[in-house]
Amino acid sequence: MTRSHRSILTAAALGACCAVLIATAVPARAAGEPIRLGVAGPQSGDLASYGIPSARAAELVVKAINAKGGVLGRQVEVVVEDDVCKPEIATNTAGKLVSAKVSVVLGHVCSGATKPALGIYRDAGIIAMSPAATNPELTQSGQYPNFYRTIAPDDAQARLDVDFVLGTLKAKRIAILHDKQDYGRGFAEYAKKFIEASGGTGEVVLFEGITPGAVDYTAIVNKVRYAGADAVIYGGYHPEASKLVMAMRKKQVNLPFVSDDGVKDVTFIKVAGAFAEGVYASGPRDTSTNPLAVAALAAHRAAYGTEAGAFYLNAWAGTQALLNAIAKAGSTDQAAIAKALHGEYVETPLGRIRFDARGDAEGVGFAMYQVKNGAYVEVK
Repeated sequence: MTRSHRSILTAAALGACCAVLIATAVPARAAGEPIRLGVAGPQSGDLASYGIPSARAAELVVKAINAKGGVLGRQVEVVVEDDVCKPEIATNTAGKLVSAKVSVVLGHVCSGATKPALGIYRDAGIIAMSPAATNPELTQSGQYPNFYRTIAPDDAQARLDVDFVLGTLKAKRIAILHDKQDYGRGFAEYAKKFIEASGGTGEVVLFEGITPGAVDYTAIVNKVRYAGADAVIYGGYHPEASKLVMAMRKKQVNLPFVSDDGVKDVTFIKVAGAFAEGVYASGPRDTSTNPLAVAALAAHRAAYGTEAGAFYLNAWAGTQALLNAIAKAGSTDQAAIAKALHGEYVETPLGRIRFDARGDAEGVGFAMYQVKNGAYVEVK
């Protein structure tokens, strides 16, 4: 693709992301306060590769919108806070964003960090929208009516993984491991539930949590071997997954390793190196051929000189949805924004989306990928 072609696509996408907002903008209140968009997620630590793309997506969307006059005649200001994907830090992060008087929040990224922050936003009358927090309870428990997401929940992801392991890989004896955290354990428990309901097609021969950050996973690899498993499903993030896969391969435990979107990240491949080859991981459905996605990805290359990372398109769509809802609502009132999120479609790199009664984006889903020649490739 030529630079001029890429520029045209980028302009088209940025124009599309602004079109609805401009069409519904009220006369300018240039002297008014900016609309503050909080962005919460890991900007440092092992999982920064999930949070930095989200912040960049928000900044690029906002830059384009501000160039067209902003929302409701007001400029939009991005306020980024780092939660390091840790629940104990996320509450402080949420408090900082509330104090900064943000109107809405894009984030958090990790389910474990999202959960404790949501109550703080709920009490402050602030809507939060995650590009990556997949724990089903976040929307299905009914405790957080202020929460939305642009990614499908883990029960759908676990269903996909189990169907793939039993139906495509034809594995029968499954070892399920997890990292004991909200996200990883929740995914693993759904996988266990679906296997046990398979009518004998599959059997869970090991279900066990590991300790994140441990130096040596030899003991758990030996348990997998002695359990007679013929496939492993892992719920968690890439730092532990890379150690597990490396330990398995070094011990000649060459079973299929199937995991979740916490592992579908280029960082996993970089860390695990050649040991990553053949690993399966589910992740957001590939929409990279959507013209808006093509342009959004080109915008990242133009701005940062690199490829966008995980959940970038989900974050782009989330930023669009939030700011479009404010424009449609004509205010930053939580109830009015919520009504617009449920009722108004918005064109995004993920497709044309709006949100169901629980806060999940309609029309988004997962696909299965495999590491081949050092890159994740969708399994057709």
